[in-house]
Amino acid sequence: MPRAVLRGLRGLRVRLAAACLLVAMFAALTTAALTYREARGAMLQRAQDSTVHAVRDRVQTVAPSTPFPPDQAALERIAALVDPRTRNDHWAVAVVFRDLWATTNRDFEPSRIPTELRDTVTGRTATAFQRVHRNGRVLLAVGVPIAFSGPGRTTASGVEVYVMTPMQTQVQEEAALVRAARNGAIPAVLAALVLALIVAGGVLRPVRALQRATRRLARGRLDTRLQVKGGDELAELAQDFNHTAAALEEHDARLRRLEARARAFAADVSHELRTPLAAMTAVTDVLDEDAAAEHLDPDTAAALRLISSETGKLTRLVDDLMEISRFDARAAALHVDELDMAEAVRRCLAARGWRDAVVTRLPEGIRAEVDPRRLDVVVANLVGNALRHGAPPVEVALAAERRADGDWVVLTVADRGPGLAAETLDRVFERFFKADAARSRSSGSGLGMAITLENVRLHDGLIRAANRPDGGAEFTVELPRHARVGAEGREDG
Repeated sequence: MPRAVLRGLRGLRVRLAAACLLVAMFAALTTAALTYREARGAMLQRAQDSTVHAVRDRVQTVAPSTPFPPDQAALERIAALVDPRTRNDHWAVAVVFRDLWATTNRDFEPSRIPTELRDTVTGRTATAFQRVHRNGRVLLAVGVPIAFSGPGRTTASGVEVYVMTPMQTQVQEEAALVRAARNGAIPAVLAALVLALIVAGGVLRPVRALQRATRRLARGRLDTRLQVKGGDELAELAQDFNHTAAALEEHDARLRRLEARARAFAADVSHELRTPLAAMTAVTDVLDEDAAAEHLDPDTAAALRLISSETGKLTRLVDDLMEISRFDARAAALHVDELDMAEAVRRCLAARGWRDAVVTRLPEGIRAEVDPRRLDVVVANLVGNALRHGAPPVEVALAAERRADGDWVVLTVADRGPGLAAETLDRVFERFFKADAARSRSSGSGLGMAITLENVRLHDGLIRAANRPDGGAEFTVELPRHARVGAEGREDG
């Protein structure tokens, strides 16, 4: 069964409708059952009373003319008088006196009289009756003893009259009663189903509105609000949602303002530092020459070299901050050119003197439309990071892949160092993050990996970090071979 169908069957609408339907069915069936039981009991009681009274009246009419002791002819006469054919063709009458008996129906011999009924009637003066089931039919058997009335007492004569009559009419009435109860319950259940669906729809309408609003809120639409109707619990829930959304929108706006101020501050500071740093860099070039002179004492030369080194670090930090500020301001432009990827990687390594420190697997003929400057930044940051924090050999590999969504270039940079701790894999591209616990202490700004990530994203590419099974960290960059923008460039965004 499809997953959507299963989810629909488990939905709140189906459960509410099923619950209402079950309650309605239980109420309808209970009402029908109680009505049927009471009506059936009253109907059967009325039929039994009517038959018993009729039999007793007929016997009392015949009793005064009964001779004692009766002979066979007298018994036949009594049977005929109790059950005249002109009155009721459904009665079968049997009259018993000791070993004598007479009947109006050959199928109603004394052996056919229920034993319990005979035991109740014999030797008594009271009328008795019993319902009997035979051959799928319901019969009513009535026994009436003929008694002699004397001063102060009534004595049984020993003559017993038994009447057997079918209750077919009552059975038919009972079946009609069952049909009426069933026919009345079915429309009630169907009406309950319709009402249950209407009620479920009314309850679920605000729930679904809340679900849609929650999804919009999750997608960043913090201005989403619900229309509040009524004063029930669902209306209170809608009000709580609106208050929560308003608070989130306010917090988001405040955070955005703070973030914008922080970015503007970083950009302004970086810009203001560039001018004095340019002058300091020019001075450090002179100091480097003096540090190499033999007339300076060792302490002064070491101090000059330290000043030059720290000035270089500060310059790189300011440059990185300026680059990050351009990404944050969505002002980073992508200028695409078709390059031989292997040659571009070799130029990057040669420019930094890393050719002998890196093992390369760079197949020829892999060309891609990329920004040369930004590709150089990506390769330099990844290889420099591996050389500083990993262990040799550092490997750089290129590969071309054809996928359903187009042709891709895959650049892999791996080292044989201790690798990245599991808790740092998801944070390695965060700004100013340094995995001190997994790698040796870094002298960088902590922005290199963040800048690498932004440059890859600018190409609509992907980058991920992982640990190799045999040890060491591995960074994989995937870039589309054909630029998704024009060769003249674009603004990031």
